[in-house]
Amino acid sequence: MATERPPTPETPPTPSATPAPETPLRVLLPQILPALVVGVGSGLLFLGISELADQLQELMWNDLPDALGVGHYSSLWMIAVLTATGIAVGLIVWKAPGHASPDPATEGLGGPPLPPVVVPGLLAASALALAGGVSLGPESPTIGSAVALAFWLGHRAFPAVPGAFWVALGVAGTLGALFGTPIAAALVISEALASKPSRGSLWDQIFAPLVAAGAGAMTTQLASSPSFDMGLPPLNNPGYEDVLAALVLATLAAVFGLLACYVYPHLHRAFTRLGHPMLVLPLGGLVLGLLGALGGHLTLFKGLHETQEIVAGIGTLGSGELAKLAVVKLAALLVAGSCGFRGGRVFPAVFVGAAFGLCAQALVTEINPTVAVSAAVLGVLLATTRQGWVSLFVAAVVAASPAMIAVLCLASLPAWLVVTGRPFLQLDEDGRALR
Repeated sequence: MATERPPTPETPPTPSATPAPETPLRVLLPQILPALVVGVGSGLLFLGISELADQLQELMWNDLPDALGVGHYSSLWMIAVLTATGIAVGLIVWKAPGHASPDPATEGLGGPPLPPVVVPGLLAASALALAGGVSLGPESPTIGSAVALAFWLGHRAFPAVPGAFWVALGVAGTLGALFGTPIAAALVISEALASKPSRGSLWDQIFAPLVAAGAGAMTTQLASSPSFDMGLPPLNNPGYEDVLAALVLATLAAVFGLLACYVYPHLHRAFTRLGHPMLVLPLGGLVLGLLGALGGHLTLFKGLHETQEIVAGIGTLGSGELAKLAVVKLAALLVAGSCGFRGGRVFPAVFVGAAFGLCAQALVTEINPTVAVSAAVLGVLLATTRQGWVSLFVAAVVAASPAMIAVLCLASLPAWLVVTGRPFLQLDEDGRALR
C-alpha cells in the first residue's frame, strides 16, 4: 500500500492535512475587551442596586420613624416594615414580567440566563428586600441580572460566541464586585470546571472570567472599598489547641447548618401551598417581622454590618443572647428563602456562623475568637451552600490572618464528611432538596 508523501515545495499539501490549531494567545487576546466590559458593567450594576437599597433603607428605618415619632427598631415598626415589604415584593412578583425570576429557592450562584425583560422586576424586588430588612444578601439577584444582560448583549454583538462564555463572565464579574477581589470568582469557576471534561489548560479556561472578576472588583474597590474585615484579633501563630477547636467548631456548625437544610423543603412546601404571591410574601414578611421582634435588629438585613457589630462587642453579649441571634437569624434565612423573597443565602449564613462561633467562645473562653468565628462560618457555609472553595475563602477573609488558612483547610475536612451527600439550601423544580 502506497504511503502518503510529506508536503514539499513542489508537492502541495494533501486534502487530508489539518490546519494548525490557533495558539492560546490568538484565542485569549480577543476575550480581554468583552471581559473588561462585562466586569465593569457587573460592578456598576452591583453598586447601583446597593445604593438604591441603602437609600430605601435610610427612608424606611430612619426618616419615616423620625417623622412618625416611633422607635427605629421597635417591635411594632419591624413588624410593620417587613409586612409592608412583603406586600410590595408580592406585587412585583405577581405583576412584573417573568414574575421577577423563577422560584429563588431553586436558584444558586449562577444558572441559565434569564430573559432580559425579567431583570427590572428582579432588581426591584431585591432592592426592596435588602432595604426592608429581609435576611437575604444581594448575590443571587445581582448575578442573575448580570448574566442575563451579558448573555443578551453579548449574543447580539457576537452571535457566534457560545452562550456559556457570557454566563461565565457575568458570574465572575459580579463575584469580583461582591467580594472586592477576583479570588472568589476564580474558585467558583474552577470548581464548576472540575465537573466538566478538560478542554486544555485551566488557566486558559479561566483567563477571561478572571479579567471580568478583576474589572468588577476594581470597579467596586474604587467606588466603595468593600470589606469583609470583621475586626477580629490577628492570630499569627495558631497552636494545637487552636487546630482542635477549629476542627470541633467547624463540624458542630456544619451540623447546625444541616438542621436548617432538612427543614427548608418542608417550609417551602408550606408556603407554596398558599399559591398566590400576594398571600405568600406578605405572610412571609409578617413572620420575618415577628422574628425580628424576637431577635432584635441585629437579625435583620443581609448581615454583613451586623456581623461586624457582634464581633466588635465580644465579651458584652452572653452565650444565651448569641445563641438566640444564631437561631433567629437561621430561621429568618429559612423563611425569607422559602416564601419567595429575592436574595442570596451566603451573607446571612456568615452572620449565623459568626454568632454560633461567638456563642461557643462565650461558653469556652479559652477558644480564640478568630478561630471560633472563622471555623463556625466555614461549617455553616459548607452545610448551606456546598461550595467548598467559596466557604474556605469567606472563612479565611473573615479571619484576616494568613496563618489561619492551614487551620481552616484542616477544619474543612471533618465538616465536609458531615455535609457531603446531604441536603443543602437549594431545591429542584419539584421542591425537593438538592444534595
